Amino acid sequence: MLKDVYKETEMRMKGAIQALEEDLAGIRTGRASPALVERLQVEYYGTPTPLIQLASISVPEPRQLLIRPFDAASLKSIERAILASDLGLTPNNDGKSIRLNLPPLTEERRRELVKIVNHRVEEGRVAARNVRRDSIRDLREFEQEKMISEDELKEGEEELQKITDRYIEEINKIGERKEKEILEV
Repeated sequence: MLKDVYKETEMRMKGAIQALEEDLAGIRTGRASPALVERLQVEYYGTPTPLIQLASISVPEPRQLLIRPFDAASLKSIERAILASDLGLTPNNDGKSIRLNLPPLTEERRRELVKIVNHRVEEGRVAARNVRRDSIRDLREFEQEKMISEDELKEGEEELQKITDRYIEEINKIGERKEKEILEV
């Protein structure tokens, strides 16, 4: 009974970490990365579609992204989506592909990005705590239904706190790594 709760808690916390890592991958650093634009929503035949499904994205140079649409008709839509995004990049369209040149980050922009990263990391910590809260609620329901004893409830709460602490530590490390990556000149 308790092991099932622990297993589900771990699975949900891993999901929170995965979501955080995907979210942070979209935050720009000094280097070009396809993750920067992969999840960008492009209006494609009236349907918002992630860019990764519409084009191949490569990094020909350290500060440049090359986007080659599978369908030439989607080129203008991709260009509009990039301009409308908060990336602050201007696409260069040559009729077949789009090149995105990433200018070096200013110190001010780096500080803004660090604030965004810290905010997202805090959201990740909150998500982990919410998972813990839900799991503790489940344990208390089990205890009320006499499926587990009061001692097992206390033991379960302590174990859930240990699991939560471990995942929050991992979330903090991910945030520190991304912050270091952004501040790297």
